[in-house]
Amino acid sequence: MNNSTWMTAIPAALVLVLAGCGEKAGIDPRQQVGREPVLPAAQNFLVPPMQVPKGTGWQGDAHPTVASGLKIEKIADGLQHPRQLLTLPNGDVLVVEANGPGTEPVTTPKQLIAGIVKGRSGKGAKGGNRITLLRKEPGSGKWQQHVFLDKLHSPFGVQLIGQTLYVANTDRIMQYPYTAGATSITEPGSELADLPDTINHHWTKALLASRDGKKLYVGVGSNSNITENGLAVEYRRANILEVDVATGASRIFAAGLRNPTGLQWEPQTGKLWTIVNERDEIGESLVPDYMTSVKEGGFYGWPYSYYGQHVDQRVKPQRPDLVQTALQPDFALASHVAPLGLFFYTGNNLPAIYRGGAFISEHGSWDRSPLAGYEVSYVSFVDGRPTGQKLSVVTGFTSSDQKSLFGAPVGLAQSADGALLIADDVGNTVWSVTASGPR
Repeated sequence: MNNSTWMTAIPAALVLVLAGCGEKAGIDPRQQVGREPVLPAAQNFLVPPMQVPKGTGWQGDAHPTVASGLKIEKIADGLQHPRQLLTLPNGDVLVVEANGPGTEPVTTPKQLIAGIVKGRSGKGAKGGNRITLLRKEPGSGKWQQHVFLDKLHSPFGVQLIGQTLYVANTDRIMQYPYTAGATSITEPGSELADLPDTINHHWTKALLASRDGKKLYVGVGSNSNITENGLAVEYRRANILEVDVATGASRIFAAGLRNPTGLQWEPQTGKLWTIVNERDEIGESLVPDYMTSVKEGGFYGWPYSYYGQHVDQRVKPQRPDLVQTALQPDFALASHVAPLGLFFYTGNNLPAIYRGGAFISEHGSWDRSPLAGYEVSYVSFVDGRPTGQKLSVVTGFTSSDQKSLFGAPVGLAQSADGALLIADDVGNTVWSVTASGPR
């Protein structure tokens, strides 16, 4: 089918996908949470089912709903697509505002339709390409906003090591001198290391510093769903890279991770953990997104297999040698919930039930009916391992009929006083969650 032919076919197909037509999910998402998720048979689609709510933002005093024992308040709004958060040693909070650079070519009708459908949600809104600093005023408790660093290129990850701030733009890691208490950085900065940025199917680059400050770990997503753009553009993609802070030299730390969007150290064991957005287009209940500890040198399947050694027959050529080495993730989060934020809570502000485990922000599905995700969830940990079911902690980001989208959670952080902070990139807001009563 040539370009003119498939372009004329777009309107009819778009009506179908916007109406949410197609396969209805037959597996309860709760069956896909934990160590051994239920995995149905794969399906094939000319155009996969697509459904997203229409982005409306928060109206008036509307806000997300929190679980019993918690309260939520808005501490910043009017932002430009806030994505990631970092609490500095002095209590200031950095908010990274960005979206993708928009350089991925559109080569198929499916890709065009998906872009239109997802654009309705507000998730594709223009980002600020900047970092805003939030500072809590003594006495009043109000948070003031300052433009801290601008003229960035689709930034996502941010880390502070000593007196140097590291920012992961989509194409490189930049380093800037940081002065405690400053409300802006005006120096141009310098490049520490380049990052893969051709095509940019997945543009976000998560960033985490080692505890000794000598290394930076970078989550680099794939350039496709399952290599439909060719293997050449997947060079150093679908990996976690380890970057030497002193020299900028990098190596692949772990591979086969389709889109590792969040990186954190588990407090008890000190192990590296990540959340991963898995592949699409083989069913509304495939493939579960997940969180997992990361083994140095480990291979996690993409693109040849999923959730361990379940072979993806769409990928050519097959690599049974690699599939035999594929590691099974530690904990499934259910299919298409799109986890974008991971945070191990170490504070004392929240009730005891939320201490010692991981909060996950689920940005929400675009190819599943009913919708999945669109919440902040919590998974408890015992002896450094996830246990039990996910708990829904912050919800209400969509209307009850799932037709309107008020907000979507992304980055997570812990404030100096132990509140859970949430970046909301559809609502252009930062929320603070605290205990509503005795802790």
